[in-house]
Amino acid sequence: MEGFQGFTEDCIQFFWGIRFNNERAWFQANKSVYEEKVLAPLRCLAEEVYDRFLEENPRLPLIMRVSRIYRDARRLHGRGPYKSNMWFTLRAAGEDWARQPAFWFGIDPEGWDYGLGMYQAAPSTMALLRQDIDREGKEIVKLARGLERQTRFHLSGEEYKRPKGSPPAPLDRWYNRKTLTLACTRPVDELLYSPDLVDELLEGFQSLLPYYHYFQGLCSREGTV
Repeated sequence: MEGFQGFTEDCIQFFWGIRFNNERAWFQANKSVYEEKVLAPLRCLAEEVYDRFLEENPRLPLIMRVSRIYRDARRLHGRGPYKSNMWFTLRAAGEDWARQPAFWFGIDPEGWDYGLGMYQAAPSTMALLRQDIDREGKEIVKLARGLERQTRFHLSGEEYKRPKGSPPAPLDRWYNRKTLTLACTRPVDELLYSPDLVDELLEGFQSLLPYYHYFQGLCSREGTV
């Protein structure tokens, strides 16, 4: 089977189209574009990245999931029935996966991103992170300093309205987060249209493994605070 060959301009134009024509009639008229130019290459990319990443890291307890373009009908809140972006995740199995670290790739009409995140981190997990920072734990200090020395990924995530504290830099950027995301964000570029995107994601995910293992360790320690 032919491997991932890159996305195309048709994919990006489809996302722009659904953003401004978010209704069933437009989607049905363009469904073949969605299936051939969006869903098929996204699944191909996800499968290739997942297979090669797990081949290098066979002990990682990860499954691969590709998002649906259909919004949950219970959560439309006045929005159209379709998403104008899609993604895949390499994540833990189970309903509480969003509380654990997950690798992801996403694409929308304005660009693409990928990285590692805990989208709904438990308060107890983040309390353990603050505890490690307060103790100046070697692992979190090393990871925080390592993030400052590179330029590919940036730290983000919702912060508490009332700060929990103010440790010295660079740990101050970690301390007051409700959630954590390490993201590489890029505009639409030639790499998105190239099979080399696979290697970019694999290299990036591999470089984030120390953070994945640390976050996973925090999750496994929940309940000790």
